[in-house]
Amino acid sequence: MSSLLSITWTVGPKIIELGPITLRWYGLLFAGAFLAGYNLMGRIFKREGIAQEQLDSLLMYMMIATVVGARLGHVFFYDWGYYSQNLSEIPKVWHGGLASHGAAIGIIVGMWLFSMRVSKRSVLWILDRVVITVALSGIFIRTGNFFNHEITGIATNLPWGVIFTLDPDNPTTAVHPAQLYEAFCYAIVFAILMYQYFKLKKGELQGYLFGMFLIMLFVARFAIEFVKSSQGGFETYFGDFLSTGQLLSIPFILAGFYFVFTAKQSPYFKATNQ
Repeated sequence: MSSLLSITWTVGPKIIELGPITLRWYGLLFAGAFLAGYNLMGRIFKREGIAQEQLDSLLMYMMIATVVGARLGHVFFYDWGYYSQNLSEIPKVWHGGLASHGAAIGIIVGMWLFSMRVSKRSVLWILDRVVITVALSGIFIRTGNFFNHEITGIATNLPWGVIFTLDPDNPTTAVHPAQLYEAFCYAIVFAILMYQYFKLKKGELQGYLFGMFLIMLFVARFAIEFVKSSQGGFETYFGDFLSTGQLLSIPFILAGFYFVFTAKQSPYFKATNQ
């Protein structure tokens, strides 16, 4: 389904090639996500009087947890049939294949380790703060997917439908720019979390911001899946009633409501936010 009002996207994923070195939009935006998140967490840590050394450690934990979690999420949630027969391909992240639900799990595990080994505080304390940067990073990552002509939507005749000319599966049909839908929603989530933390001081309620993040982000993800092309995974076992992304989002949403309704005054409040 194509439309005269659709947008034709021809920009390729590569920015420049210098011999064996290729600079790609996705890689640039991925790095930008960590840089932006680092600067924002620096602002938060400074506001709460947390040592710079902990910020540097947090960056390492976040980078490793995000990449490892996202990769394993893709492997086990979306393409285990292939990787079970090609185990040597699992570490090859540069071949593509990262899953946001896996990244979410990886970040939770990584922040638990950070709390145990570095901050010596409740894992909810760091999760309440780091999710603000995760929402910001999501904007960068989904924009990178747009440049990569991947994670596209289903066909549409809406005027903002996009023809992704480099999409190997559908290079001539206008589809929903699902990546930009997600990026827009993540921007809203980021703005709300920023307001709640800096203006409403919701960081005083342990678990609240983390819960709100889970609810808002994964409700948005659940809704956008209705116009997103299938990414594969185990959805076929459920008769295609719900996509893999939707099935994986439900536990996160439920967990979000739990943390919001059980949030209580942080024991670190007196030492911070003064």
